[in-house]
Amino acid sequence: GLSRCPLCGEAAGRQLEAHLRARHGELLGAPSGGNDEQLYECPMCSLACTNIQILEEHVNLHLEEQSFSEGIDRELAQWLQTEEDNRQRSEEEKREREEFKKLQRQYGLDNSGGYKQQFLKNIEREVDRGRMQPFEYHKRKADMMECLAFGIDDGKTKTSGVIEALCKYYQNENKDVRRVWLSTGVDHFHSSLGDRGWGCGYRNFQMLLSSLLQNSLYNDCLRDTTVIPSIPKIQSMIEDAWREGFDPHGASHFHNRLHGSKAWIGACEIYSLLTSLRIKCQIIDFHKPTGPMGTHPRLFEWVLRYYSTDNEGGAKVLCTSKPPIYLQHQGHSRTIVGIEEKKNKTLCLLLFDPGCPSQEMQKLLKQNSDGSSLRLLRRFVGGLKEKQYQIVALDGVLSLEEKAARCHASQVLTSEKIP
Repeated sequence: GLSRCPLCGEAAGRQLEAHLRARHGELLGAPSGGNDEQLYECPMCSLACTNIQILEEHVNLHLEEQSFSEGIDRELAQWLQTEEDNRQRSEEEKREREEFKKLQRQYGLDNSGGYKQQFLKNIEREVDRGRMQPFEYHKRKADMMECLAFGIDDGKTKTSGVIEALCKYYQNENKDVRRVWLSTGVDHFHSSLGDRGWGCGYRNFQMLLSSLLQNSLYNDCLRDTTVIPSIPKIQSMIEDAWREGFDPHGASHFHNRLHGSKAWIGACEIYSLLTSLRIKCQIIDFHKPTGPMGTHPRLFEWVLRYYSTDNEGGAKVLCTSKPPIYLQHQGHSRTIVGIEEKKNKTLCLLLFDPGCPSQEMQKLLKQNSDGSSLRLLRRFVGGLKEKQYQIVALDGVLSLEEKAARCHASQVLTSEKIP
């Protein structure tokens, strides 16, 4: 029987009839006509029943039907929710796959070819658009193939003499620069048709190397590297460093292969390559801003100490023997070639950017008395506001024993963090 009243939900047990009479008598109906038969009206559909037992069974049928319907609704709701969850999961997985492919393309790990393939594709496009004659196409292709065969850079994106021009400018500048320190003999290299969009790390290495090749301190360790290598050659050199045992974690990230790819490289790859050449260097990690508005004054102070140590003479312009500094942040890298100290004590880095084309850099070779072209190089504290920066600083030559020790240490390489 019913345990609860169908009208008010109270527990009634087997006393349903008494409960209905006492609490809901006005709904149950009264004896009809003049006879003694009493009819009981269903409170859910108004059907008249001749006795309370029939009414109870009838109401039970209503409740069972309602319960079945509610069960169907619950199952339907659960099915719909499951379908929605599956749809959202499928869309999320699709987004993740697309994002992963995007990152692979961005960092050159999508097997779409490397420097050679990109160069050929771009000069073919220049011909198709009428911006290059077929004879020039064939000449540039032949030149590129020859340079790749010998592993040397073609020099077509190189600008030399900028540091020397800066020295002359600062010696005559009397407005607001108190002192300036410069690395000597740094050539600028910018990205070409073969590495546009991904080659900044390699171009910065070429800039570092251009200075080292003019510094007699590094003659011994660079005796096998007497010219600036091409980007594919630099990729092979990094692979050689990995085979020696440098940075196995980083090597595995690139599946131990750079050659033939458009893979971006960063501070760890530059460190491994330099150390494999027995060049003493270190990675310094500026892992968070140290000034207001997301700035990094500690980075500027570190660079000033780097250049001014052992170079504290009275001259306004100091062309030091310090190698340039590799500067990395998320998505790009540049080369620090010097630092200015203004008369008001503010500091300004001088940067060679691989993204700056030769036509712009050559403006610095002209004697411009107002120094307006220096905007290409100058970066004040407010101009470096990425969340994190890394630098690779060079300082001397390693012995074979020191190189072996650093190779072992690089297998658990951690950078020094500036608090």
